[in-house]
Amino acid sequence: MTVQCALLGVPRSSWYYQPVPPSATTPELLDRLDEQYTRTPFYGSRRMTAWLRSVGYVVNRKRVRRLLQLLGLAAIYPKPKTSTPAPGHRLYPYLLRGLPITHADQVWSSDITYIRLAQGWVYLVAILDWYSRYVVAWAVSNTLASTSCVRALEQALARGRPGIFNPDQGSQFTSQAFTGRLREAEVRISMDGRGRALDNGFVERLWRSVKYEAVYLKSYASVPAAIASLAAYFRFYNEERLHQALDYRTPATVYAERTQPEARLGSA
Repeated sequence: MTVQCALLGVPRSSWYYQPVPPSATTPELLDRLDEQYTRTPFYGSRRMTAWLRSVGYVVNRKRVRRLLQLLGLAAIYPKPKTSTPAPGHRLYPYLLRGLPITHADQVWSSDITYIRLAQGWVYLVAILDWYSRYVVAWAVSNTLASTSCVRALEQALARGRPGIFNPDQGSQFTSQAFTGRLREAEVRISMDGRGRALDNGFVERLWRSVKYEAVYLKSYASVPAAIASLAAYFRFYNEERLHQALDYRTPATVYAERTQPEARLGSA
């Protein structure tokens, strides 16, 4: 064994190492963190750690921070940096300062959230029209890679084209695959800058609705079951759910009233 490890350039300690399985409490902690974040998205790792301890969990901040990263969650509050882009990814200037939102397909935004299953979890990405609150497209993935974000973007662009697309600076949205597709479609790219942490508030409100009106009421046994349930919910959200901010109309009704392409802000 010593000779074989030497030939392969593998330390013997690595060969004999047995991976430590996840703690039995990890899925439970992920669920509790997700629920609390939905209630208090302004809680960072310190407050989340204190809250978990207050309800009986023995955890330290390092573990809570790791679990929040696994969920793709970060506290919403003005801070010098928002989501961290991958090294080498281009960042874009913020274009929405002082811009009145007056019509559909003027500004789209996107974000990712955690969806729990009976065993494990998946990630949900959605693209939302700011004016109408209409969910233009969505996709589910078992990783935080940019693939599902690009897939949702392709579905959205098949339906329409915004003047401006405003995601945060997460690596999924700063990737060449994602931004390159937006540039190809001649969409102006805006990214949240300093002190703009609340600009994705529309999507955060969408996540609260999805969690409280669908996810927390059900126990998804599998990925197909989650996808089927989410598809039904988004149909309800777009076409039946009345929004007070829309004068008790549905997002689909308001989105259908969008202006002609030549009148859109930022169109070529």
